[in-house]
Amino acid sequence: MSDYNEKVIIKGLTRDGKRFRPSDWAQRLTNAVASIGPNNRIIYHPNVSMAVIEGVSAVVIDRSMAASDPRLFEFLIDFARSNELQVENLPED
Repeated sequence: MSDYNEKVIIKGLTRDGKRFRPSDWAQRLTNAVASIGPNNRIIYHPNVSMAVIEGVSAVVIDRSMAASDPRLFEFLIDFARSNELQVENLPED
């Protein structure tokens, strides 16, 4: 299992502690970075997943993505910033 510090977690809570809406935002965001495979099945990005942490929807990103796919990593982080979501373990700039 991966170490917690190797993950960036975007929580479905705004900086002031309010739940982010719509409630399916994590699924929408992970679908946005997924691809369509054979038989029109969704293939999720291997470094991005949905989770529920302490009852709150979240998107978990492997930190290695910052180096392996920086544009996609920035897309996800920009989403969090523009929606003022809580982010844990974000690498220093």
